[in-house]
Amino acid sequence: MSEPAAQPSPEVGDYLEMMAAERGAGANTIEAYRRDLADYLAYLARVGLGLGQADTATLRGFMADLETRGLSASTAARRLSCVRGFHKFLYAEGMAEADPSAPVSGPRRGRPLPKVLSVAEVDRLLAGAQEAAARPDQPPGPGRRARRMACLLELLYATGLRVSELVALPRSAAGRDARILMVKGKGGRERLVPLTETARAAMAAHLPAVPEESPWLFPADSESGHLTRQAFARDLKEAAAAAGLRADRVSPHVLRHAFASHLLHNGADLRIVQELLGHADISTTQIYTHVLDDRLKAMVRDLHPLMDSAQDAA
Repeated sequence: MSEPAAQPSPEVGDYLEMMAAERGAGANTIEAYRRDLADYLAYLARVGLGLGQADTATLRGFMADLETRGLSASTAARRLSCVRGFHKFLYAEGMAEADPSAPVSGPRRGRPLPKVLSVAEVDRLLAGAQEAAARPDQPPGPGRRARRMACLLELLYATGLRVSELVALPRSAAGRDARILMVKGKGGRERLVPLTETARAAMAAHLPAVPEESPWLFPADSESGHLTRQAFARDLKEAAAAAGLRADRVSPHVLRHAFASHLLHNGADLRIVQELLGHADISTTQIYTHVLDDRLKAMVRDLHPLMDSAQDAA
């Protein structure tokens, strides 16, 4: 009797697309991830579970299965790392209600802090995009693309949207009186995100290029009918290079991190940032606690009366 075969998964396609577009993964890495995830889905099929049914026990069972098959420690560790990244992606994108890999202990390599651009670097990126959008001596095509990029960047940094939410915004988001975006994530959860005046102005400048019959704010000749995350990530790297920033340090996800980190650094409450980012669980937002730690240390240094005494004594 043959083993159940893993069915093609659109979630795997979304994950690999993100890895290529935002993380810069090469063709060989993508193919390795594809094999690792196919192996994981085949395991789920063997034990009679769908992807949405996987829990912590399932992940531990998969680890045990890797050991019984005689895989080398390095191969098993890489496969587990890939599966963990996959589940984190599904949770962060709103495609899953939980991340079953979180409690599963694997090779301890330390949790890297998210890459974050400084306020000055984001200012350079936005200023470069705005300058390109306002350039009067360019042909209509490049002019429209420049205004679209300025709009995308202003919206992304003003709202912290997931890239999948940003590129799929409806045309109605640019309504004349729109001051708040109603965002619907892939998990069906809705949230309200306020718009800045700069973001609204960028949308107003971009809107004339959007056909009235288009349901999308960023239409494109793609299967979905709107701009793809891959195309945006590619164009963003070009904009970053034009602004004098290292392209490998800039991606849509990095700007989302910058949005959250800069808010927290300036005093925003962690729960508010959780709501704006669309995180179902605050534990996901707590990757930014390093920002809070720095802010709390500064508050104690600047506000605690004993610190004044210590400085006077010195």
